[in-house]
Amino acid sequence: MLVLILGLVLFLGTHSVRIFAEPWRSRTLARVGEARWKGVYAVVSLVGFVLLVWGYGLARQQPVLLWTPPVAMRHIAALLTLVSFVLLAAAYVPGNGFKAKLRHPMVLGVKVWALAHLLANGTLADVLLFGGFLVWAVLCFRAARGRDRAAGVATPPGRAGATAITVVVGAVAWAVFAFWAHGAWIGVRPFG
Repeated sequence: MLVLILGLVLFLGTHSVRIFAEPWRSRTLARVGEARWKGVYAVVSLVGFVLLVWGYGLARQQPVLLWTPPVAMRHIAALLTLVSFVLLAAAYVPGNGFKAKLRHPMVLGVKVWALAHLLANGTLADVLLFGGFLVWAVLCFRAARGRDRAAGVATPPGRAGATAITVVVGAVAWAVFAFWAHGAWIGVRPFG
């Protein structure tokens, strides 16, 4: 469990600098330069991610069960992860309505993904991993929206065609992940 916690601290910690230490981030960026900042950020994030994945895998070998979710939660989680994949796609498809309306669809996608997994899983490792990501996403979204308001960011309205493409890309990516990759990479088959 300690490896998982260390991974979460490193990974979510680096991704939380803009939430908790924006002035320090700006000063450090100005002092060391963007390339060096991004290099250190990437290395620490990667180490954190590797530890997080490894720690979660170790914790799954000896699970500490906190509760047993009802079977219906798996179906709700599947639907929520579909929404999450569409929101993730919205971060990358230019001119879509989701990004225009929500501004930070990737962070919202992480929030929905984490909630879905908390509903469908009941071990201590799940609560740490998905609960940690859920708390991070809530705080990150709030901070990002605050920065947008302070900067007066205005987003042009989305286009229907780009929004439709976003839904299709998200749904296809979700299907590939749900029906193949989740089982192949994580060892859990959501649908079978």
